[in-house]
Amino acid sequence: MNYWKREWKSFLTITIVFLACYYLPVGTPRFDNAVLEAFHLVKWYAQEHVLLCLIPAFFIAGAIGVFISQASVMKYLGAKANKMLAYGVAAVSGTILAVCSCTILPLFSGIYKMGAGLGPACAFLYSGPAINVLAIVLTARILGPELGIARAFGAVFLSIFIGYSMHLLFRKEEEAKAAAQMMMPEPEIKRALWQDSLYFASMVFILVFANWGKPQAPEGLWANIYSAKWAITSGFAILLGVILVAWFRLKAWKAVLTGSAVATLSYLYPSDPLISFTAGTLGLTIFTSIDEGELGEWFSSSYDFAKQILPLLLFGVLVAGVLLGRVGYEGLIPSEWIATAVGGNSIMSNFLASFVGAFMYFATLTEVPILQGLIGSGMGKGPALALLLAGPALSLPNMLVIRSVLGNKKTFAFVLLVIVFSTILGVIFGTFFS
Repeated sequence: MNYWKREWKSFLTITIVFLACYYLPVGTPRFDNAVLEAFHLVKWYAQEHVLLCLIPAFFIAGAIGVFISQASVMKYLGAKANKMLAYGVAAVSGTILAVCSCTILPLFSGIYKMGAGLGPACAFLYSGPAINVLAIVLTARILGPELGIARAFGAVFLSIFIGYSMHLLFRKEEEAKAAAQMMMPEPEIKRALWQDSLYFASMVFILVFANWGKPQAPEGLWANIYSAKWAITSGFAILLGVILVAWFRLKAWKAVLTGSAVATLSYLYPSDPLISFTAGTLGLTIFTSIDEGELGEWFSSSYDFAKQILPLLLFGVLVAGVLLGRVGYEGLIPSEWIATAVGGNSIMSNFLASFVGAFMYFATLTEVPILQGLIGSGMGKGPALALLLAGPALSLPNMLVIRSVLGNKKTFAFVLLVIVFSTILGVIFGTFFS
């Protein structure tokens, strides 16, 4: 009897795994297609997001961990920081970072580990992908101005409200964290604030412009920026190289060698800028990894984030692909079920829209054409807003990484707050604009 008390969990696990394998629906069209879609999605994610989005984000996160002092983070985002300043900085960050729910994760992890309070860190985590100026403009142009305006104000409100709610839910832990932070000594300042600011700005703008999405309209400001995106990205990359040589003691010949390789590949392959971008990233990786000073610390910190986050993201994308497929393709869950469930403006339809949106993976700007199709299939305006507020900010891969940083309780609370308050705002909006 004692033996079964010890072993019942492992026996039950073995039994469930065996039954799942025994009844695996291999050969049925929907299952086979769902598995294929999962690999298609992982391949697309690796091609479109790892090099352009995640690698720059890992370098920025690593730089936060090495070059920004805990005292600086705590001053503006810490548990004892001025609440209006902390939540204001976190909420507005999304207007600068045009990133998806996965790209924001290394940056969130970096500032949280450096001492940011739970509330401001969660506000930043939500606002980064949710308050995207280009996405909001695109929403207003394609789905209507009222939905675009509601998305903008709703995302700012939710980022602050969700962040402060997380602070209140885990107040005791935050108070203990604040008390510990009071005992930390002031760090040594190596560079002026404007120098560090310019260094971070160059990396952030590389991330932003390298991922600048193609707008629907062929003319106008956004289209002009898109046509010059790689020239702008190159300009900020050159600025980063100059900064690393001037202030971070990178050998000038290393920067020149990397720049020459990038320029040569840009000339040889003008139609595929990803090749030259990869060469620049590879050069930065090699020369920082072999450095024995602070540049080596920067690489080590960045690589630690990559080891922690990247496997979870790819696994999450694989699972999301099995369940929901890619945009325009089917997974295990039929898209007709979703379209039928989110019609009208009931509480259930808004909840389902925010719930499904929270688990789907949306690359930056892809939520707009998806919603355009769903609205054409009968989706209500309330559920449309609920999905816009929950979808870009969360995804299954995103949740797996948040759990590794915050733990089960805080992750569950954050996800629940996003889904519930997206539902509430969706119902309110749908009542007035049905």
